[in-house]
Amino acid sequence: MNTNPETAAFPLDHLATGKNPDADALVTRSGTLSYKMLNHRIGALAAWLLEQGVDKGDRVATWLSKTELACLMPLAAARAGLVHVPVNPLLKQAQVAYIVEDSGARLLISNAGRLKTLEDSSLDANCGLFEDKNVEDALSSVTTPLEPSATGTDTGDLVAILYTSGSTGRPKGVMLSHANLTLGALSVAEYLKLAADDRTICVLPLSFDYGQNQLLSTWAAGGCAVPLDYLTPRDVMKACARERITTLAAVPPLWVQLVEHDWPEEAVASMRRLTNSGGALTPTLVKQLRTIFGPETDIYAMYGLTEAFRSTYLDPALIDDNPTSMGTAIPFAEILVVDETGAIAGPDQAGELVHSGPLVAQGYWKDPARTAERFKNAPDASRYRGTAVFSGDTVKRGADGLLYFVSRDDAMIKSSGNRISPTEIEEVTVESGLVAEAVALGVPDERLGQAIRLFVRQADCGSANESVTQELANYLKQNLPNFMHPRDIILLSEFPKNPNGKLDRNLLASMDVE
Repeated sequence: MNTNPETAAFPLDHLATGKNPDADALVTRSGTLSYKMLNHRIGALAAWLLEQGVDKGDRVATWLSKTELACLMPLAAARAGLVHVPVNPLLKQAQVAYIVEDSGARLLISNAGRLKTLEDSSLDANCGLFEDKNVEDALSSVTTPLEPSATGTDTGDLVAILYTSGSTGRPKGVMLSHANLTLGALSVAEYLKLAADDRTICVLPLSFDYGQNQLLSTWAAGGCAVPLDYLTPRDVMKACARERITTLAAVPPLWVQLVEHDWPEEAVASMRRLTNSGGALTPTLVKQLRTIFGPETDIYAMYGLTEAFRSTYLDPALIDDNPTSMGTAIPFAEILVVDETGAIAGPDQAGELVHSGPLVAQGYWKDPARTAERFKNAPDASRYRGTAVFSGDTVKRGADGLLYFVSRDDAMIKSSGNRISPTEIEEVTVESGLVAEAVALGVPDERLGQAIRLFVRQADCGSANESVTQELANYLKQNLPNFMHPRDIILLSEFPKNPNGKLDRNLLASMDVE
């Protein structure tokens, strides 16, 4: 691997070129594409995008399940000089409209059903809506597919905006360059030891950095990606057997479901590696995975944040003895643990995880204030000059050099691998008009990691109306994606306050709701 990031980075769409042209690159419901066909289809989609009158740097959004079109778009947009904005297919109309408007997307591609939900939205008239089937039909008539980007393309150019929830307010768009994504793909492909004969099943949403990298790192190694929209864990198992999968990435809540089933031998036989992020593995879960997949299958624990793509991984040889460790820095990353004074923390001393190096994103889209909060000059001890991202996570480095997660500083809820802003849930709840105040908290849940508990207070001071909780539950189901639905809605006549008169979230969190 070329360890010099300045020479290792290349235009993103080159991930589809330079491989065995006849090797399988992508398997979807539409069929199998070789690398030769993948490159051709990316060129055709890039040419079609430019035919829509967009200019260099314009944003194009997709709101799709894991179709061929969704998989092509990150590289096609890059080839056309555009910026891709993938939207989680689980999001509802209000969240989608916000992302499209905030990003200033000129195009949105989705299916007919999803586009119909946007008919009454306030989307800017400058954003064209295109049905995916019509786009796919149009690609067959493209006579001159766009050639791969010139090698002289500035790899610092913006190529993607990934929206992620913060602890407060609406989702924020993380700005990623060609170099961020290509170096990230090369880094992951190296430490996972991916090879040209690997077949990766992509079960995570392509709108997540971890989900999108399933495609990119596989293509960086010349392997084959198999995207899957699954309904049950058994769907994953069947696909692993059918497609002779070697690489499976998931988040802890999905692993908890997967280990509850009896895996057939044909689904296990080809598996070389399991990778985890979005929450820590437990010792019990590691043992369960080892029981199913045996000692020959490597288990990779990883930690990352969208603002820096991926930060650490644990050598699979160490996981049985250190199942809760985050490991050490991935290639092209430097990870520092910094105390409150800005000095490097000592062994076993808790401090903030700071990520520096070429994987650090370019900040938040149109949000200089929040960018300044998280993206700052790298600490003096860093070997990289320039910007570092301060994670907000408290970690410690053991005497053995391995990192361990301690806590998160903000109120972020992590459920089923999703980062959820409590403020976003609270705003939608109050907008219902059914309650005057709302507080969303994350509570431990064996299957989800954290479940959402929503405390609400009615507008009037009279007796609590229990029917409000059912009405509110129905409203939230219509206006929030499934992973944001509260498990519990607790109706209170009054919210507790601290001595300063502020809402006491800690007291709410400690309440015996039974």
